[in-house]
Amino acid sequence: MTAPGRRSSTFTRLLRHGFTDPSAAERLLESAELAPVRNDPVLLEALGATPDPDLALHGLVRLLEAQPDQTARRELLDTLIAAKPLRDRLLGVLGASAALADHLDRHPLDWQALVMYEPRDLHPGVEEFERGLAEVTDPVSLRVAYRRCLLSIAARDICGTTDLAQTAAELADLATATLRSALALARAAAPDDAALCRLAVIAMGKCGGHELNYVSDVDVIFVGEAVGGADEDKALRAATRLASHLMRICSETTVEGSIWPVDANLRPEGRNGPLVRSLSSHLAYYQRWAKTWEFQALLKARPVAGDRALGEEYVAALDPLVWQVADRENFVADVQRMRRRVVENIPVAEVDRELKLGPGGLRDVEFAVQLLQLVHGRTDTSLRSGTTLDALQALAAGGYVGREDAGRLDDAYRFLRTMEHRIQLYRLRRTHLVPQNEADQRRLGRSLGLRTDPVAALNREWKRHATVVRRLHEKLFYRPLLDAVAQLAPGETRLSPKAARERLVALGYHDPAAALRHLEALASGVTRKAAIQRTLLPVLLGWFADSADPDAGLLNFRKVSDALGKTPWYLRLLRDEGAAAENLARVLSAGRLAPDLLMRAPEAVALLGDGDGSSGLEPRGREPLEQEILAAVRRADGAVQAVTAARGVRRRELFRTAAVDITASYGTETQPVEADQGALVDRIGGAVSDLTAATLSGTLRAVVREGWGDTLPTRFAIIGMGRFGGHELGYGSDADVLFVHEPREGVDERTASEAANKVVSEMRRLLQIPSSDPPLLIDADLRPEGKSGPLVRSLNSYAAYYRRWSLGWESQALLRAEPVAGDPELGARFVELIDPLRYPADGLGDDAVREIRRLKARMESERLPRGADPTLHAKLGRGGLSDVEWTVQLMQLRHGRSEPGLRTTRTREALAAACAAGLVSAEDASTLDEAWVLATRVRNAVMLVRGRAADTFPTDPRELAAVGRYLGYGPGHVGDMLDDYRRTTRLARAVVDELFYGA
Repeated sequence: MTAPGRRSSTFTRLLRHGFTDPSAAERLLESAELAPVRNDPVLLEALGATPDPDLALHGLVRLLEAQPDQTARRELLDTLIAAKPLRDRLLGVLGASAALADHLDRHPLDWQALVMYEPRDLHPGVEEFERGLAEVTDPVSLRVAYRRCLLSIAARDICGTTDLAQTAAELADLATATLRSALALARAAAPDDAALCRLAVIAMGKCGGHELNYVSDVDVIFVGEAVGGADEDKALRAATRLASHLMRICSETTVEGSIWPVDANLRPEGRNGPLVRSLSSHLAYYQRWAKTWEFQALLKARPVAGDRALGEEYVAALDPLVWQVADRENFVADVQRMRRRVVENIPVAEVDRELKLGPGGLRDVEFAVQLLQLVHGRTDTSLRSGTTLDALQALAAGGYVGREDAGRLDDAYRFLRTMEHRIQLYRLRRTHLVPQNEADQRRLGRSLGLRTDPVAALNREWKRHATVVRRLHEKLFYRPLLDAVAQLAPGETRLSPKAARERLVALGYHDPAAALRHLEALASGVTRKAAIQRTLLPVLLGWFADSADPDAGLLNFRKVSDALGKTPWYLRLLRDEGAAAENLARVLSAGRLAPDLLMRAPEAVALLGDGDGSSGLEPRGREPLEQEILAAVRRADGAVQAVTAARGVRRRELFRTAAVDITASYGTETQPVEADQGALVDRIGGAVSDLTAATLSGTLRAVVREGWGDTLPTRFAIIGMGRFGGHELGYGSDADVLFVHEPREGVDERTASEAANKVVSEMRRLLQIPSSDPPLLIDADLRPEGKSGPLVRSLNSYAAYYRRWSLGWESQALLRAEPVAGDPELGARFVELIDPLRYPADGLGDDAVREIRRLKARMESERLPRGADPTLHAKLGRGGLSDVEWTVQLMQLRHGRSEPGLRTTRTREALAAACAAGLVSAEDASTLDEAWVLATRVRNAVMLVRGRAADTFPTDPRELAAVGRYLGYGPGHVGDMLDDYRRTTRLARAVVDELFYGA
């Protein structure tokens, strides 16, 4: 007897053998059913070897209790102790599957199915499983027989007698036998229907690929034909009834549960199409209407039940079409887009637990393998396998995948699929989610052989394999391309030049010959630089292919690498900081502007990899920019050198801002696509405006310093106008400004005016001197009297002009006026001067409103370029920037004096203030804001893609696709982009008509 407070020796042994509830286990061991064997050490050792010893012991006691009599109970115990194969099989199943334990409880003699241990039992096929189902007479007995067969499969799996591939093949063979049995039941129930038609069942998906899970939808397609001279319509209706009955036999819930759902949704037209079609109807559909994914699905098509000859005819007829699909336009993009869509549809709360569909999951391996099969299987029939692991091995043997990469993917796929199997086996439920419960994770880890800290080990191994898959699944396409052009070890298999070109074309490269030359130049040789490039390029090529112009991305990468190849930090940065490499790939393949800016000073690549690769891509604020530029001006020897330095900073920071914009719009592995597009527009507009202001400030300091020393004879300020004053500059915008001065004490008006004019003239000259840096154009046309008026005015002159001659359009233009450089006190006084004009005390009279509307209508009719589509012009078109801005500005002019929130130079800020003040409804404000943000993004995109400013969408298809990619539209969706733009701006114009024109 155990003393109070002390644990028994049995309790301690149970803990040591892996029981988590030793007290409950001790009570079960004391039960009468286990009396004959409770002290036998063999039993405890065997229980301790199972995935869940507590579950196994509980299941064993239930099984013993369920035996029909004492003799049967004794037979089970004797066999259990004497026969190690049975002991390992039975306890292994009981410790891994509560569902199969339930089955044994209901059918207590089925344990005998695990006794046999003949060689032929080790790897049964369809024939053996058909014998196991031979006595089936109805759906209930089919379920019982099915689970009896499943017991033996699970036992071999848990004990390690079969590996993952063999287990999956056995499950597919059992499914084949089950479908045949179900069809036989359906035919027996409707002999007249059976006599009318030939019906073939084509397995698809994992069943077709001979790699089924324990619990999975069994995907099928049905093909029917008339028998003899029977009417085809009647025959197809009969076949449909048989097929429907077969599906119900397998899927419906009975007293013995269900087997698995039979899913026919991969058929032509999916759920909307007929369940059964003739062979000619199938063929006509695939020849005319089928999408890329439907051919991808046919990779695994395999006849399994019904009319064998008809099934083989089906596969033979469609097989040639499968191997032509890679010739389709946007083939790879379609496949990859479908993969992204699968990931996007995973609930956020589940994505980190999703074993099959999540990033680094099973589907990544399967998609990658299938994509390569479709590209290269056209000419290499050895790749035409429906089984993922067999196809991966064939790809490696043919040199289409690196052997090391294939081996690592094979290991990862086997581990992840085994995890999936063991998760499903526990309750025989269809799931791909890794359990969150620690007890479930412990059982799962132990079932995989992880006995030391199984929970931690499971999560560590799972994440390790998922990381391998995530890193390799795209690189898989590209590494062999390098091997095709690089120096390899003698005898190493590699892609032929033709196969390499085929793959590049399939991946979206328009000039594969040039691409192969670039790869050869970058990756050939035995230098350390070439070795690093061979490591980087497989991933970079994938990122290039994700853009609208992968050829340009690769060419630009070669140029940058040629320029920086000898610097020690360049390749190290890309190799060691993954975000830097991806950022560079996105920037180089997104259009002309960013690469052009980078090629003028390639060392700016360093901006892409500051620390974690993201902090270097935050636009810098006005203050640090101005400090850097002014410091460079102080160090410079003369104004030319000073402004050259300022323009160099501007070029570098424009590149940084463009890189921010591109990576936020494309998204990266570490940074998703910017969700708030309005915030991104504000960030970019603010960054370019701050940079322009800092550049003007530095240029002003340099000119004054060279001509007059520390002090100019007159106070001088630069007032930002238009988009500049509104902090909304785009990459190609001129700097709209006014220049104002005020003579210092003791300086006459003429001297002050000459000095101010000389400053402006010299600033404009220096900022436009031809050089490697982009010019900064200063536009002062919004000044009083326009181009006819003086370039610079004194503050008093401005006051006199505005008092006597100011026009309505000038008051409207001054809504955007904000000091940006020069004397801050003078700038503030200029603002005081103009505030009564732009925010009139009595608002606007009816005449003034009519004049503004007249000017707007005239501008629409006269300034829109001839031939331009008014529905697609971002600035002057319907619902574009001008429409929204004039509407907002009219509200500012009318209500700015009474509503302080409207006194801002920023369009979106003023629109939000108008909404808060009740001047516009929330719905209308949102419509205008969406249109303004979209039009601004279109202008930014066009500049990024073409390298020059424009207000309309490009006409070149590749440039248009690049704009679409920036705006979030994948390949083949340019039409959707234009439709969405027209819809958004049409809605905005309706609001403008109401608010601006009073329609």
